Amino acid sequence: MDKKSSVDQAVEAVADLGRDIGDYIREQRNNAQISLRQLAKLAGVSNPYLSQIERGLRKPSAEILQQIAKGLRISAEALYVQAGILEQRVGGAVVDAVLADTELTERQKQVLLDVYETFRRENASKRPADATEDTEE
Repeated sequence: MDKKSSVDQAVEAVADLGRDIGDYIREQRNNAQISLRQLAKLAGVSNPYLSQIERGLRKPSAEILQQIAKGLRISAEALYVQAGILEQRVGGAVVDAVLADTELTERQKQVLLDVYETFRRENASKRPADATEDTEE
């Protein structure tokens, strides 16, 4: 009986993952003010298939996620993280936003990310000292 409940839990987890990525894609599509039909055309997938993805009935492959990301003009990595294919990278949304910006050159993106990472490291090195000072006072 325990085995069955474990299997049921695994099936539910996969179904939730499908819903999560579908919800995320729908949210991104709505934010971009693109209709389901428009995104399907931009991504090169059928309208019914995209609808099933958004409703959590289908789990898209990495290739389909990449096509959807292009249609939404967001990074494929953001969709991969949301789908559980990749671990979230340090920097998260900021890094994704810089990488997705079509107005910046690759060199400009790298410089921005280097500066951002320098600030993060600097702040991380100060955190333990700040936390100790707060507790000692």
